[in-house]
Amino acid sequence: MDTPFLTPSTLPYQLPPFAQITEDTFLPAFEAGIAEHAAQIEAIADNPAASDFANTIAALEASGQQLGRTAVVFFTLCAAHATEGVQRIQQEIGPRLAAHEDAIYLNRQLFERVEAVAGQVDGLHAEQSRLVSEYRRHFIRAGAQLDDAGQARMRELNARLSELGTEFSQRLLKDTNDSALVVDTAAELAGLSDDDIAAAASAANEAGHEGKYLLSLVLPTPQPALSSLTNRETRRRLHEASLRRGFRDNDRNTLSVAAEMAALRAEKAALLGFANHAEYATDNQTAPSLDAIHEMLDKLAPAAVRNARAEAELLREAARRDGHELAAWDWAFYSEQVRREKFDVDLAALRPYFELERVLHDGVFYAANRLYGLTFTERKDLAGYHPDVRVWEVHNADGTGLGLFLGDYYTRDTKNGGAWMNSLVHQSRLLEEPPVVINNLNISKPAAGEPTLLTFDQVVTAFHEFGHALHGLFSDVTYPQFSGTAVPRDFVEYPSQVNEMWMLWPEVVANFARHHVTGEPLPQDVIDKVLAASTWGEGFSTTEYLGATLLDLAWHELAPGETVEDPEAFEARALAAAGVDLDLVPPRYRTGYFKHIFAGGYAAAYYAYIWSEVLDADTVEWFKENGGLTRENGDRFRTELLSRGNSIDPLQAFRNFRGRDAEIQPLLDRRGLA
Repeated sequence: MDTPFLTPSTLPYQLPPFAQITEDTFLPAFEAGIAEHAAQIEAIADNPAASDFANTIAALEASGQQLGRTAVVFFTLCAAHATEGVQRIQQEIGPRLAAHEDAIYLNRQLFERVEAVAGQVDGLHAEQSRLVSEYRRHFIRAGAQLDDAGQARMRELNARLSELGTEFSQRLLKDTNDSALVVDTAAELAGLSDDDIAAAASAANEAGHEGKYLLSLVLPTPQPALSSLTNRETRRRLHEASLRRGFRDNDRNTLSVAAEMAALRAEKAALLGFANHAEYATDNQTAPSLDAIHEMLDKLAPAAVRNARAEAELLREAARRDGHELAAWDWAFYSEQVRREKFDVDLAALRPYFELERVLHDGVFYAANRLYGLTFTERKDLAGYHPDVRVWEVHNADGTGLGLFLGDYYTRDTKNGGAWMNSLVHQSRLLEEPPVVINNLNISKPAAGEPTLLTFDQVVTAFHEFGHALHGLFSDVTYPQFSGTAVPRDFVEYPSQVNEMWMLWPEVVANFARHHVTGEPLPQDVIDKVLAASTWGEGFSTTEYLGATLLDLAWHELAPGETVEDPEAFEARALAAAGVDLDLVPPRYRTGYFKHIFAGGYAAAYYAYIWSEVLDADTVEWFKENGGLTRENGDRFRTELLSRGNSIDPLQAFRNFRGRDAEIQPLLDRRGLA
């Protein structure tokens, strides 16, 4: 049957035709796409002509387009609008897609053709040669060189891991929704703004709790409301609801799923000749080795913990003035109190200056205009997959079209927690595809007629995720495998982290941070105080991050055959062994809701954020040394780095931009670890 994915979309920039796409579309589209792709692969493998770049490597890159168009839309929905129907399809299609991928990368005849091309790279230009190398490595890492028994077991492992990843994600989504905190009275939410309380009442009504108030949970352990809630019992309940996701004794418990995934990943790594999954996962990253990663983390952790303990002493004093012994659910509340006392800064009081439309148009988009010359035009004639999704057309400084940017900013029960960017169309010259990218956040929707006011952290997130979007939009590569953010995990966060610097850049913050009622700008002395307080809380934030990072590595350094019978006890032992087991500072993600590593592609790679931050902090220094927010600087960053995707070694792209390798000192200074 014909499906909306059979041919490229005729909409501007090949935006998927969401108005034509229903849940009933997907299974037939997947079946047609898999069959077409399998036939294309067979034709490449059976080609009687001698292997060369065009008939093997380029042909592989051009294959599977119908399947690719189907998958990119479907998995966007799995993350952002996972209805019960979408979840059922995901359970069915996941193992079939894993089997299809195995049929490609475990195909020895096809691998022989790739090997033949790898032996004749003379005459290829640099991007072609890199593509040959990447394909060869992909086949080897998938198991193309295994014997028949090894390949058979690899297929079983991949099928089961696909099922488990889907199961983890779907259980977590259900348990996160079910764990939302419901309170009976507005008094229990004292300390929140009137707008927040109205939004909580609206959310409760939508969830069937009429007359009550509901606080939904964000994905990480810290919940935004904890810094403002004056009712200590409400703080406790909210914090414990966050910590227990995936741990409770019900059909949404994720711990057994996580433990099985870790064991199967260890077995898979062993089949491929690695000591554990962490060694396998880091083998194709920018970090030189797993040992090098541990060396860096081991240096950072003791200093971070010392800083966290020092912060805790100040918070204890504040809590005792209220007659309390400091508990983990008190940390954010008293941290903000100490920030106010020490630096005269109240981050919660800044929310009226962070209205969503101004943050987007006069902040995020404005910075991109000043730095790169981009302009943004909202296209209300183009539809997304949900009424909340908005579409902007992006133009270069010379007026030429660049691509589309979609924004999906509000939380809902069908959306995963957290924030992320993904591509709906991957730029490539080979397929003549322009970039179409999307940002997802999870901002509580205000009551009807009320403005959407962001927290300080949510503004940072908006700039961060747009940094990913720019990485996708600026992609200028020939081959789709190298497009945009298709770089190593421990490099991909770098451009997004750099983009955060513009949030408080004088010209930018003066343009967007205005009171939503009076229009008055955020006073400069307040901005100066925010900057002066920038290292306050870094002990906590670095320690909670390192807790999650070291927990990730512990799960993925299990030896083949090693099983974990009690995941909660394993987690406690892992944190203690790493020296980051602070009761007051739980890890940013606990095992039960660590979606990044069990259903998000970051297995043994959560270290990537701080590894990338070394590049980020050094780049921020470069911008400051060279005049900051200028078109010349933006054009250099775009040309040398953002546009290159993975078409060259990412660290070489960094060197081309920076003129040298990165230095760690700016990171240490930023995090108060020097």
